[in-house]
Amino acid sequence: MSSLDPSMRPPTYEESGPGWLLFAGIMIVIVGVLNVIYGIAAVGNSAFFVNDQKYILSNLNTWGWVTLIIGVLQLLAGFSLWSGNLYGRVMAIFFTSLSALAALLSIPAYPFWSLAIFAIDILIIYGLAAYGGQRTTTA
Repeated sequence: MSSLDPSMRPPTYEESGPGWLLFAGIMIVIVGVLNVIYGIAAVGNSAFFVNDQKYILSNLNTWGWVTLIIGVLQLLAGFSLWSGNLYGRVMAIFFTSLSALAALLSIPAYPFWSLAIFAIDILIIYGLAAYGGQRTTTA
């Protein structure tokens, strides 16, 4: 019988899990900072946004506050995630899910930005859900 070359075997949970957690933590902080910046710009009626767009629930100012609050909550969740406990992971998944929903609801205002944030949020949720827990069993 021949054994597989160690360099040819697929990565195990121990090898890929911490990478996904690090990715999710970094991305949730980046998205949180960007949401805070865009929220402040929207609240301040910046010329960056088209002010007369039709929004699903309200106007640009309201969506600015929603984005700002979600961004701050994502920052808190990102730092809590890096502390390594279950509460941080649950917070990160919950607030990232809120961010994904808000991104979809804000498509009329800035479609490409909303879809980019939505895609990143989905990757964060996948990384946290698939590799967020500690496995203690071995095969």
